[in-house]
Amino acid sequence: MKRVVITGLGAVTPLGNNVEDFWQNSINGVSGANLIKHFDTEKFKVHFACEVKDFDPKIHLNHNEIKRSDLFTQYAMYTAAEAIQDSGLDLENMDPFDTGVIWGTGQGGMQTFENEVMDFANGDGTPRFNPFFVPKFIANMASGMISMKYRLQGINYTTVSACATGNTALMDAFNYIRLGKAKVIISGGSEAAITPASVGGFSIMKAMSTRNDDFKTASRPYDAHRDGFVMGEGAGALVLEEYEHAKARGAKIYAELVGAAMTADAYHMTAPHPDGVGAIKAMQLALKEAGINTEDIDYLNPHATSTPIGDLIELKAINNVFKGSKNLDISATKSMTGHLLGAAGAAEAILSIKAIQTGIIPPTINVEHIDENVPKEVNIVFGEAKEKEINFALSNAFGFGGHNASLIFKKFE
Repeated sequence: MKRVVITGLGAVTPLGNNVEDFWQNSINGVSGANLIKHFDTEKFKVHFACEVKDFDPKIHLNHNEIKRSDLFTQYAMYTAAEAIQDSGLDLENMDPFDTGVIWGTGQGGMQTFENEVMDFANGDGTPRFNPFFVPKFIANMASGMISMKYRLQGINYTTVSACATGNTALMDAFNYIRLGKAKVIISGGSEAAITPASVGGFSIMKAMSTRNDDFKTASRPYDAHRDGFVMGEGAGALVLEEYEHAKARGAKIYAELVGAAMTADAYHMTAPHPDGVGAIKAMQLALKEAGINTEDIDYLNPHATSTPIGDLIELKAINNVFKGSKNLDISATKSMTGHLLGAAGAAEAILSIKAIQTGIIPPTINVEHIDENVPKEVNIVFGEAKEKEINFALSNAFGFGGHNASLIFKKFE
C-alpha cells in the first residue's frame, strides 16, 4: 500500500474564509453564530445560524463559474483553489489522469432547488426553469466543476453520507491513492444549506437549538442545557498525495493519513445506536488500520453536535474504546463553527491537522454546566486552547442513516 500525505489545505467557514483565519478564530474560541441573513426568519422558530461572512467568490472564480454554480459549488471551488495553491502542485505539467477529485455534500444545491421550485409554484404553471437549474443543484457538480477548472481527468465523483460525508470523501481518496489508482486527489466537502426548507425541516424535527435570545452560545456540546445543533455552512478542501510523489517534488507535508474506517448503525433513520456500536467499531477499525493503540491518540475531534442524545452516546463510545486513556484530549469544535453538515468532516480534518502541526488543541466553548452524565474518565478541553504535542489525531463524523466514519492523522516524520 502507498503512503498518503496531506500537502494542501483550503477553508471557507463561519470562522473565516481561508485556513489561517479559520484556525486563529478556532484556537481563540470565537463563536461563528449570528442572526440569519440568507432569508427572512420572522415566522421560523430558529432565527440564527453559523453563516459564512463576507464571502467573495470572485477571488477564485470567474463570472461564468459563479453564474453557473450553486453556492455549495462556489464554496467547493473556492476552497479547492486555496488548497491547490497551498500545495504548490504544478498541474500544468502533470498527467491529468493522475489527479482526481472526490468531493462530498449532504444536500447539494438546496438554494437553487428551492428558488426554482418556488418560482414555478408562484407562476402560471408554465415551466420557465433556468437552463442551469439541474446542473446547479445536482450533488456531483462540485467535483465536476473543480475537475473542469483544473483539467483533472482522473477519478471524479461525489460521496453522500449525510453529516459523515466529509470523512467518507477523504476516506475514499485515501484508499484510491493507497491502491495506486491516483497520485493526487482533491477531496473535502461543502454545504450551503441555510435555506428556508432546510432550516424549517431540521427545526420541525426538533434537532436544532432555539436559543434565539442567546445565539452566540447556543452551540454548547456537553452542556446540561444544550437543546440542539446550530446549522453552519462552508467547505473544507484537502490535497491528498502519494508520499513518493510529494517527496519527489519537495512538497510541504502537513500530516499523514494513516487510518480510515466506516460502519453503519443499521438502527434508526436519525438517532444513533444507543450503545454506540457503530461508532465504537469505526474507531477500532481506524486504529487497527493505523497500527496503533488507544494510548497513541493524543487528540480526538468528536462529532459532538450539541444534541441531548448524540453527544452522550458518542462519549460513551469513546470511553468504551479508549477506556479512560490518560493521554486523550477531546474538544468539540462545532461549539464554534456550528454544524457544517456534509462539510463538517472536512473542516474538522483541517483543524485536526493544524492541531498536529502547531501543538495547539482548539477549545470547546459555551459550556456553563457540564452534563452530569458526561463520563468522568474523559478529558474535554473547555474554555481555552491547550498546548500539547500531538502525534496522532482522530476525527469522528456521523450522519443520519446511521453512518459512522473515523479518520486518523499522524504527525509527518
